[in-house]
Amino acid sequence: MNNVLQIVWLIPFLPLLGFLINGLGRKHLSKSLVGIIGSGVILGAFLISLYAFFSVKGGNTHVAHYFDFINLASLKIGFDFQIDQLSSIFLLIITGVGFLIHVYSASYMHEEDSKDFAKYFSYLNLFVFSMLLLVMGGNFVIMFIGWEGVGLCSYLLIGYWFKNVNYTNAAKKAFIMNRIGDLGFLLAVFWIISKVGSTDYHTVFANLDKLSATDITGITLLLFVGATGKSAQIPLYTWLPDAMAGPTPVSALIHAATMVTAGVYMIARSNALYSLDAAELTRTVITVIGLATALFAASIALKQNDIKKVLAYSTVSQLGFMFLALGMGNYVAAVFHVMTHAFFKALLFLGSGSVIHAMGGEQDITKMGGLSKHMRITYITFLIGCLAIAGIPPFSGFFSKDAILLTAFEHNKIIWALAVFAALMTAYYMFRLLFVTFTGKFRGTHEQEHHLHESPSAMTIPLIALAVLAIVGGFVGVPHVLGGHNEIAAFLQPVIPVHAGAHPVSAATEYGLMGGVTAAVIAVIAFAYMQNKNFAAKQNTGFAKLLENKWYVDEIYEVIIVKPVVSIGAFFNNIIEKKGIDGIVNGVGRAVNYGSRQVRLLQSGRIGTYILLMVIGILVLFIVQMFL
Repeated sequence: MNNVLQIVWLIPFLPLLGFLINGLGRKHLSKSLVGIIGSGVILGAFLISLYAFFSVKGGNTHVAHYFDFINLASLKIGFDFQIDQLSSIFLLIITGVGFLIHVYSASYMHEEDSKDFAKYFSYLNLFVFSMLLLVMGGNFVIMFIGWEGVGLCSYLLIGYWFKNVNYTNAAKKAFIMNRIGDLGFLLAVFWIISKVGSTDYHTVFANLDKLSATDITGITLLLFVGATGKSAQIPLYTWLPDAMAGPTPVSALIHAATMVTAGVYMIARSNALYSLDAAELTRTVITVIGLATALFAASIALKQNDIKKVLAYSTVSQLGFMFLALGMGNYVAAVFHVMTHAFFKALLFLGSGSVIHAMGGEQDITKMGGLSKHMRITYITFLIGCLAIAGIPPFSGFFSKDAILLTAFEHNKIIWALAVFAALMTAYYMFRLLFVTFTGKFRGTHEQEHHLHESPSAMTIPLIALAVLAIVGGFVGVPHVLGGHNEIAAFLQPVIPVHAGAHPVSAATEYGLMGGVTAAVIAVIAFAYMQNKNFAAKQNTGFAKLLENKWYVDEIYEVIIVKPVVSIGAFFNNIIEKKGIDGIVNGVGRAVNYGSRQVRLLQSGRIGTYILLMVIGILVLFIVQMFL
């Protein structure tokens, strides 16, 4: 076994160590030391991940077994780490982008008290540890442990400023909605165990013949339910925009590099299951849900004025594109888009944090404008992020989104047309955000304008690094038609078979699709510029008001789900619990108390009474013996 594969346990262990040191020493460590420890352990994990990646690239994959997590006569589940092509890519994304976010956080959160600052970094480290456990796990159980860990950490980080009731409600919403999805994942794991007797990936995927068509459909649908919760797909997506309650670096970590990509990873890892003919229904469901999510979230983002909310709905929409690719069987395109999305979305979120930092906490873009003159680095890097997410060549988003759109075109022309429409909406709302925020006249207060400034280097250096990745990150997936070799597909081939389109197209058609979509995107960007050249805030009406209020989905959920559940809970609490169960328990106590008070009257202290009772008792025994 290669030396690097003997130390892969250090990759999750280092963030765990950082969590313990900063968490336990939060009252004693200085801010600078906390930042060095918190960022340093992630850098160490990244360097080992990089070494592991090159080892895997050289053909050295491995499943490392450490101990038996569950050891029964009928079931053995090991605490195993699987280092292969798929996990090594995710390790680089999580630790690489995670490190930049940690460095950024050291400056962004500098106004926090030392104790809270250390607590924040300990939560970040625990978050990264959980995500690493999720992608490194060699079986579904270890994946599920990491899965639950990121759910816990999201709750802690979204509700970090817990004195704000709205923020704690957002944290609870994320936690509860994720639990709904997690139940589906857990049931799928139980189903797999009952049929295969193991949760190891190799064992499960080598024994698919033990599963009936019903088993395959049920397991894949339940796994998808889990992915729906974690990766914010319809109908379990509403927690993700509310997750903006957390600090901006947390938003970048949740939305770009870690939690929301978990569902994509899980389905890509289980591609052997989802590629079966019996899983056709599930693939159709994933395709429909992914496309609907991409369109629905993009439409909402068109009319949002909170800079982080626009990016949040953008994340939901981009996740929809990833699931669209998964549903159509192009798992490589989904993983490729996860990678490029991690670069440009982390860049956009950290860029928004730089803007919020300069604006003194203001997030409403209608109160901004003209910031490009004061924040050149933030503006240029934000522009690069917008170009990447819009799919302008040669930025990274162009290659990954083109792979998804080409698959859609080969699969179904209607799906392709709708996906292109979602991509055009993406270009519009992102450049609307850019133009309203950075161009035109400043619309904030005089005091805000006086304090406008570029962010410190600890914040701008991560922005520059991510901007470079957003530019060059797509070159690992240059298609053959453009003279590339689609290196990411070749690298992942041992884990994920190369997707063969249902109806392959000619090179000329592919050129036409690329050129046509790119031209349409550029036209939409020009339209966004003209519309927002002299932006002035105005009251939305009609359909625009509907989009501004997010199709009233939260309100609908409140009426048809939350209130009935609360009412049922109140009924069970007040009637069943207090009057029923408590009534029985308390009634037994009162009956015993009353009975004992009556029985004690027999103890009168009068000898005559005792003799009488004794005689009566003897007579009763005599009668029983004689006549019964």
